[in-house]
Amino acid sequence: MKQLIKPKALQKGDTIAVVSLSWGGAGQFLDYYHCAKKQFETAFDVKLIEMSHTLSDPRVLSEHPEYRLDDLMQAFLDPNVKAILTTIGGDDTIRLLSFMTDDHFQVIQSHPKIFMGMSDTTVNHFMCYKAGISSFYSPSLMFGYAEFGGIPDFIIQNTKKTLFTTQNIGNLPESSQYIIESFDWGMTDFSPRQRMLSPKWKYIQGTHPVQGRLLGGCMEVLSMMNGSNIWPIGSDWDNAILFLETSEERQPPSQLKYFLRNLGSQGILNRIKGILFARPGGEFSEKEVLEQEKWLNQYSQFDEVLLQVAKEYNRMDLCIVTHMDFGHTVPQLILPMGMLTKIDPIRQRISFLERAVE
Repeated sequence: MKQLIKPKALQKGDTIAVVSLSWGGAGQFLDYYHCAKKQFETAFDVKLIEMSHTLSDPRVLSEHPEYRLDDLMQAFLDPNVKAILTTIGGDDTIRLLSFMTDDHFQVIQSHPKIFMGMSDTTVNHFMCYKAGISSFYSPSLMFGYAEFGGIPDFIIQNTKKTLFTTQNIGNLPESSQYIIESFDWGMTDFSPRQRMLSPKWKYIQGTHPVQGRLLGGCMEVLSMMNGSNIWPIGSDWDNAILFLETSEERQPPSQLKYFLRNLGSQGILNRIKGILFARPGGEFSEKEVLEQEKWLNQYSQFDEVLLQVAKEYNRMDLCIVTHMDFGHTVPQLILPMGMLTKIDPIRQRISFLERAVE
């Protein structure tokens, strides 16, 4: 995999631009947005600013993806902006590609700075990857950083260690609990949501440690990107560690199987060193929470699919870790694209072997 430019670390007092690159939820649910903004500014002692269309009506953003792209470019160009944080995901960031030219990629490359987000923001991460800069698969402002009752300490500490210091990150922590209770975007009662104990990460395949660089995102969005001009070329996957997560739409295990077989048909599964798979996305109603055993059993079906497809493509040597804390689960880790990573299935440990920022 090509080496990516690392952006500069954040400092207290820095300005961070907030952008809406997909669904316009920030403009639709202003109370929730401002609650999230206040929590972020307080936790990290920074200033968040909106771009021209961050709080636009969702219909406007849907009808004008070029507005979203322009906001992103302006954020990269603004010398006062030290980082860029997405408000929330969605399902149509892929439409921005129709408006992108070589000049847009040049803007990103010439102004490397921290870019953060998850889910549909996978598209923007691969824009950054094509431009040659490392970006950060992270909580978005309105998912993770907006958590009721305050940002979970797990997220605060991981954000500070990853983005505010230049030390090597080292071993990744596991969260002791995670949030499962669903919520209504229009809710005004910001009481803490129900949590449950997290199962340990599962090292389901691999007999010796491997190293590689992180590349990945949300499975459904990667499927949309497949074959586009930001889809990595074959050699980009050499010795990569693929990280995958699924959205709140609760895709069935069969969908993961079809996606992995596509990667196998492209030869990608034969190039990579390992797979990190997140706890499957999706929150649950009170009734479903009471039926824990039923849906926890479905989690194991994702493991079975990963092992099945690895065997189909003769990759029984592939290191695979599942039930991890990133993506559509709260709290979640930040995963820097291109980060040199070690998976040690013997000690059951995952480590980042370098710093994330300069």
